[in-house]
Amino acid sequence: MRSSSSSDAETREAGRASLGTMSSAPADVNDPCLGCSIVEGRVRPVGGVLLREGGLVLHGLAGASPLAGWVVLSAERHARALYDLDPVAASALGPLAARVMRAQREVLGAEHAYAFAIGDVLRHFHLHLVPRYADTPERLRGRGAFEGQPADMLPAERLEEACARLTEALRNS
Repeated sequence: MRSSSSSDAETREAGRASLGTMSSAPADVNDPCLGCSIVEGRVRPVGGVLLREGGLVLHGLAGASPLAGWVVLSAERHARALYDLDPVAASALGPLAARVMRAQREVLGAEHAYAFAIGDVLRHFHLHLVPRYADTPERLRGRGAFEGQPADMLPAERLEEACARLTEALRNS
């Protein structure tokens, strides 16, 4: 169970990083490590694994999302944070994140894309790459994307389709 000092945003992030809804969130996403479970194929996030490159794994969000094409770059090797990435993954991170963000704009029609590496809940390096669309409500822009309510969440089919389009674009870039 999360301590009462955890913020509501952290709890929601953990719920989205879980295997489904917040009510099914494990008590601790670090035991076992959800990041390791995803990169090792024991857990399939919505959209699956899109790409493995340079010690990093690009995958869909492991739970509900208010924005189609919200993907996550995780370290293939367990690393606590950016400062723990091995040199290969650290060198690959910027160029790969930029490539994904360009694809979010070109293929999915996003106006902009955000990159967030917070790491307060899941202690396995992961970088959220979050597209922003022209019709994204103001309350879901920027850090507000993590504040989506159940009514904001998109159907899994729409999230899967966006990930498939990104996968195709990244294979061809």
